[in-house]
Amino acid sequence: AGANLFTFHIESEMPEGGAQALIDSVKAAGMKVAIALKPDTPAEEVYPYADQLDMILVMTVVPGFSGQSFMGSVMPKVEAIREKYPDMDIQVDGGLSPKTVDAATAAGANVIVAASAIFGSDDRKGVITTLRSSVDKSLA
Repeated sequence: AGANLFTFHIESEMPEGGAQALIDSVKAAGMKVAIALKPDTPAEEVYPYADQLDMILVMTVVPGFSGQSFMGSVMPKVEAIREKYPDMDIQVDGGLSPKTVDAATAAGANVIVAASAIFGSDDRKGVITTLRSSVDKSLA
């Protein structure tokens, strides 16, 4: 087992050289790299690095606790990133469910993280199918 993608929060404490040094070291290790943004962090924080990224993760809850409600107010950030970087993988994480996924994919997210909606359901396969269908529909 192993990992091939390293995601870090732009708000985290950085090594000497900042986010650029971290991106460089991840790529030097042969891995893909992504930056995560908390709900209150402006999209512009990732723009200086975007051409070096494989994905941008937009948190749709405050990180740290599973089961929080989806923050639809973050969708303009997803839209702005999608408009500026049409080919970028944009992941959303937090409160995603069959009830919220269409808002995220309509805004431009094409990678969905869901935990509570799946593991808290009696129909896990159905939830996964609904989430996947929303992404497929938005990509069509």
